[in-house]
Amino acid sequence: MRRVPLPLVLLAGALLLMASCGPGRADDEGRLPGAPTGVTAQAGSATTVHVMWNAVPSGPGIRAYEVYRGGRKAAEVPGAERMVDVVGLAPSTAYAFTVRARDAAGRLGPPSRAVRARTPARPAADRSAPTRPGTPTGRPVGSRAVRLTWGASRDDRGVVSYDIAQGGVRIHSVGGGRTATVVSGLRPGVRYVFTVRARDAADNLSPAGAPVRLTTPGSDDGRATAPTGFTAATHRADGAYYLDLAWDPPDTDGVITEYAIRLDGTTATSLEWGGNPPRGRARYSFYLGRTAGEGHRVRLRARLPDGTWGGWSAERAVTTGH
Repeated sequence: MRRVPLPLVLLAGALLLMASCGPGRADDEGRLPGAPTGVTAQAGSATTVHVMWNAVPSGPGIRAYEVYRGGRKAAEVPGAERMVDVVGLAPSTAYAFTVRARDAAGRLGPPSRAVRARTPARPAADRSAPTRPGTPTGRPVGSRAVRLTWGASRDDRGVVSYDIAQGGVRIHSVGGGRTATVVSGLRPGVRYVFTVRARDAADNLSPAGAPVRLTTPGSDDGRATAPTGFTAATHRADGAYYLDLAWDPPDTDGVITEYAIRLDGTTATSLEWGGNPPRGRARYSFYLGRTAGEGHRVRLRARLPDGTWGGWSAERAVTTGH
């Protein structure tokens, strides 16, 4: 029998999927918010760290997120946001961060897993800003996200991070080694303006790159947020048949930790990685039964970092014993 990886928790049953996709139920009112998933931390300069996380689904709604440095609260943002810059840090220092959600009733959920980031050293007397990011471009990714790319900036001490602004307001940061990102949580049919600036360890900011103007489409068929390269096959072990799935996660600005799997149109299974999801192509197997010649149809979708469900993958058909 194939062993299920320990970090992977399988939660089965159509009722679970219905609860995840539908509106909050009455018993949600007595339930604490869940622990945020997909938490990441990236040094933005010698004294700042950019922390991101996935939205927590909740019936009553999330009022705020609290970010902790070690055991001490370092920042709080409204529930509609899922990122923050923790400032006032020491250079050349390692930090651990956790995130907790507070619901509309004021109840504080459990902490996320801890993530770590190390601030770089502060360069001595560095007043030289990075160069302007080169040739920014962008394209919509469905109706709720856009993908931005830009040319790398140059700096005499090195670029630590890139700041992305929307309408002049900083909304996101990525590491200095990246020249692309996906900005999600947007609205369909809206015109947006994005700019990118580079930041070095001394918090010197480059001039903003040329603005990228994009309009999200007014409708979304789900293809842009669906897992791609989805395959399904079966294998037999110890007299039983198992369904083997593989897929490429959709491109997002956060970490995807949860998927919903639909089998034969009615039986639903939800799976969630308890720790870090696998890098690149994802794989998962689960038990089907002991009868040969049974046909099944399967597809899956991801819960996106903004807390909404993405589009369904293509549907695949398999037959046990074939």
